[in-house]
Amino acid sequence: MLILLPPSETKRDGGTDDRLDLSSLSFPKLKTRRADLVRAVRSLARDADASASALRLSPSLAAVEVARNRRLTLSPTMPVLDRYTGVVFDGLDAPSLPPAARSFAYEHVGVHSALFGPVLAGDRIPAYRLSHDSRVPSLAVPGAVLSLKKQWGTAVSASLAAHPGLLLDFRSEGYVALGPVDARPNSYFLRVFTVGPDGSRRALNHFNKKAKGELTRALVLAGISFDSVDDLLAWAGPAGFDLRLSGPAELALTV
Repeated sequence: MLILLPPSETKRDGGTDDRLDLSSLSFPKLKTRRADLVRAVRSLARDADASASALRLSPSLAAVEVARNRRLTLSPTMPVLDRYTGVVFDGLDAPSLPPAARSFAYEHVGVHSALFGPVLAGDRIPAYRLSHDSRVPSLAVPGAVLSLKKQWGTAVSASLAAHPGLLLDFRSEGYVALGPVDARPNSYFLRVFTVGPDGSRRALNHFNKKAKGELTRALVLAGISFDSVDDLLAWAGPAGFDLRLSGPAELALTV
């Protein structure tokens, strides 16, 4: 089973003295694409103004985020599980996970990074800034913009298709576009809903992130690698989650 989360714009600083090692990251067939994109982002970071524009950075964030990208290969690293902050990861609350749950997460939780593609929770990465809609200049074609959809799309889809077992796709739609799994069997995209005062259901937008983080935390604490969506749904109700099939490859979580 793989639970695939969206990344967060915000990340913790620091880590250990270990530097970025692309050969150590999960989904190793993506290594060349990762290396190409790291080079492009580092090159962009030499120009602070161009970086601020390409990454849509406010003046208050530009200096810090551009410096992170400039030092990608020199900065300390930490596990993916600890690097990201933000609403999804507040719900997951990695610092409070007991050792057994952390070990389970390392094997069964992934994050789809715009810079590194999908990585598992135990992979070590530096702090960086790149989003699914960032406009990074191409090193191969001067004056052109590197398309992250083309950079990742088919390669990520193939890597995820080769990953065995149940795939729970908790990504936002912007990241789904960087590696669709609609043709992969045993894969389910999660949508989050709430019930209004009149009893009608409506989709949550920003606030769906907390629900995704909390469901991921519960799955990690349970420590069960479900083989099928039926097994997952049988667990969800007693665990306190209103989780149901809403289509051939979609799940609906009502909160």
